[in-house]
Amino acid sequence: MPRPRKPASPFRYFNSSPEVIRLVVLMYVRFPLSLRNVEDLLFERGIDICHETVRLWWNRFGPLFAGEVRRQRVSRMRGFRHWRWHLDEMYVKLNGEMVYLWRAVDHEGEVLESYVTKTRDKKAALAFMKKALKRHGSPEAITTDGLRSYGAALTELGSREKQEVGRLANNRVENSHLPFRRRERAMLRFRQMRTLQKFASVHANVHNHFNHERHLVDRQTYKQRRSAALAEWQALVS
Repeated sequence: MPRPRKPASPFRYFNSSPEVIRLVVLMYVRFPLSLRNVEDLLFERGIDICHETVRLWWNRFGPLFAGEVRRQRVSRMRGFRHWRWHLDEMYVKLNGEMVYLWRAVDHEGEVLESYVTKTRDKKAALAFMKKALKRHGSPEAITTDGLRSYGAALTELGSREKQEVGRLANNRVENSHLPFRRRERAMLRFRQMRTLQKFASVHANVHNHFNHERHLVDRQTYKQRRSAALAEWQALVS
């Protein structure tokens, strides 16, 4: 019986080591650094690469790493049905035009889904919810703001009874916008919807992976979680 073929390494056409590539993607996506900031910081470590190489690597490997992180988390959490989702949309400027970034956050503050549209009507809300429900399953409750598009979309999905609307009930997702806003300013905004969609998805999964809730645990527990997350990151696509 022939042996199953081992999948080809995604790093096979690159001269740099996988460790360096993972470090570059981590620095650029996780921290509010520009391409040239990453280039200068790596040069201090003795790694001489161009800022365009940083751009190439995050575009090539960012979605790959983020997809692996998301698959591991979804496989662990899909069986839980006590989830409470928080949905909200935020404005993002794209070449002087406002577009909408829809985001779903769970009760622990981790970003489940990101979806970019030009409108925020029922059609956009429905497409966003179908994408989130297909990937993560059905939650126990869905908290939204007063936007009527949510109610119309949930009615069509047959889940209107799960909707909860409150003035301060959606602070969980409002606070989750802040890390993305900080990263957006460092990038000097976006120019294409495709780039915005890709970066929002990658940034959300990387942020989830390294979100250890340090304000809720003692220092020793935080250090253990941080070390475990970094070890898992270094083993991605190995």
